[in-house]
Amino acid sequence: MLPKLEDLRTNALQELAGANDVKLLEAWRVKYLGRSSELTAVLRGLAALPLEEKKTVGGRANEIKTIMADSFAQKEIEVKRARLDASSGEAVDITLPGRPLPGGHIHPLTQTIDEMCDIFTSFGFQVKTGPEVEWDYYNFEALNIPQEHPARDSMSTYWVDAPASDKQRSMLLRTHTTSVTARIVESMKPPIRTIEPGRVFRYEASDATHVPMFHQIDGIAVDKGITMADLKGTLYEFARRFFGGDRKVRFRTDFFPFVEPGVEMAIECAVCRGKGCRLCSDSGWIEILGAGMTHPRVLERGGIDPTEYSSFAFGIGIDRLPMLRYGIDDVRLFYGSDIRFLRQF
Repeated sequence: MLPKLEDLRTNALQELAGANDVKLLEAWRVKYLGRSSELTAVLRGLAALPLEEKKTVGGRANEIKTIMADSFAQKEIEVKRARLDASSGEAVDITLPGRPLPGGHIHPLTQTIDEMCDIFTSFGFQVKTGPEVEWDYYNFEALNIPQEHPARDSMSTYWVDAPASDKQRSMLLRTHTTSVTARIVESMKPPIRTIEPGRVFRYEASDATHVPMFHQIDGIAVDKGITMADLKGTLYEFARRFFGGDRKVRFRTDFFPFVEPGVEMAIECAVCRGKGCRLCSDSGWIEILGAGMTHPRVLERGGIDPTEYSSFAFGIGIDRLPMLRYGIDDVRLFYGSDIRFLRQF
């Protein structure tokens, strides 16, 4: 048995020396190291040998198997290196690291949210979040928008199935992050300074400035002696830090059920610089937020005495801010996953 093993080793190593391509190497491996190889047959036949011969033959068979496996591994490296050299025309060090893959980046909308949160937290605001599937009460009722209020018609809503007999507990995909403001007023005690970023949903058609799912950030401050001047100062400073001091900002009166008085803040269009274009509907301005002094009824519903405390609140459409900053004329680009567009940020 031992002479047979030695002959097997000699023949195998001789054949291995002549195996100079991947196919021949694989055929050699199957023939001499595979499950049906001659060496495997010898190892399986050890059981029929006497004990002393079994130890001798078995030990030598394992040594030969190790020699053949090590020789195969070394030959495989040599063949692969020769193959690389032949294909490239020059020496290649296969131990060098491969070509780096491009790294991922934070989405521009996420970058915008992070930057806005950094600005407002530097003013002393806390970041809070709330549920996207919301009760009708927090989305409308607590914000001074009862069942019959016409403001509901302007917020095309995705309603969630609920028992018909339980109208007061109807559920929906929140139409604004102001619903989180209602929860803040109910759960926290003054002084309060919070911002609430998140996704909101409106059942409406997509166009250059509208999509069914977009992002907002609401904020509220509740304390003694808060005035409209505090609101304007906060929002002016935010606009200066985010857009730079050269961009014009304007306030105009507006109506929102949960504030009184209410204002709209708009910023000069980055594309046309006030001359008028498709993005700003030829007005030269784009509204970025609604704000005002929090309505006394909203404070009362949250258990805060409006005769002792005053408050301002605001809601900002996040998606429009990078559009204004970079001169992007279609909000749908942010949701298209076009890598050529996203790489610019």
